[in-house]
Amino acid sequence: MSLGPEASVTDETSAPNTDAAEVRGPAEKAIAGRSLKQIAWRRLKRDKVALGGACVVIFLILVAILAPVLVKLFGHPIDEYHTDQLDLTFGTPIKPYGGISSDFILGVEPTSGRDVFSRIVYGAQTSLTVAFLSAFVSTFLGVLFGAAAGFLGGWVDATISRVMDFLLAFPQLLFSIALVSVLPYSFLGLDGRWSRILVLVGVIGFFGWPYIGRIVRGQTLSLREREFVEAARSMGARSPRIVFRELLPNLVAPILVYATLIIPTNILTEAALSFLGVGIPPPNPSWGGMLSDAVSVYQIDPMYMIVPGAMIFITVLAFNLFGDGLRDALDPKAR
Repeated sequence: MSLGPEASVTDETSAPNTDAAEVRGPAEKAIAGRSLKQIAWRRLKRDKVALGGACVVIFLILVAILAPVLVKLFGHPIDEYHTDQLDLTFGTPIKPYGGISSDFILGVEPTSGRDVFSRIVYGAQTSLTVAFLSAFVSTFLGVLFGAAAGFLGGWVDATISRVMDFLLAFPQLLFSIALVSVLPYSFLGLDGRWSRILVLVGVIGFFGWPYIGRIVRGQTLSLREREFVEAARSMGARSPRIVFRELLPNLVAPILVYATLIIPTNILTEAALSFLGVGIPPPNPSWGGMLSDAVSVYQIDPMYMIVPGAMIFITVLAFNLFGDGLRDALDPKAR
């Protein structure tokens, strides 16, 4: 008979514990901590404008990668002339809106009749290749020299800072024109298009690293005095380990944001150089080169200027929107 009260007491005491556990479970999940990556991704998902820019960027990258396939399916060879689509008297497209039709979805070039769609697609391949590779070169050199200047200080910092000041004041456009004028049309076994792409990547990337170098230098000067760096140094960590294991992980956010924002600048630089005749040599396709060719015919065929101009505008806008959204998402002070 004595087991009855004990059993009842056990039942009464165990029930509230069960209810408390059920109550605490959801509460613990609700206050679960999130990593910085999760917080950044959650902020980025809320920014619909940035996601729209990212979707356009991904689409353009796929277009550049699949350029030969797209031209084969929806266009014509980039150097194939279609004089039957032109008015031989004036050299303008016969059909309205620049010759847009089911066979030529973006029209044809004046005076030559080449497919504008095919040249736009291959122009995207050229512009994005130059922009991404030159951004990689600028980022690599900027992080290397900027971190070295900020961490080592002294004469190293003074020397690198003066070099950055010199490059920032150097006329990049004039140097590009002078360099391209003395280089051969093709070298290193590459044709004219890819050899000129290599030159543009080197020039744009080399003159672009001081911008990110200054940012990395300033961040490194701030981080090298922080407690976690002092703790690593007191534990016997050497300089390379401190730089690669302590400083660089904290520099990923500004480096990533700047690399995203420098890409549209590189696209505009490549288009400007091609427009001036020192970029991608004709007849190779380039958005800047198409704009240069359109200057003499835009009054009689405005579509030939509108199409490449719109592509440059959309591409640069998409990268800028995505870069701004990424900067806001990675900012630890933002809400």
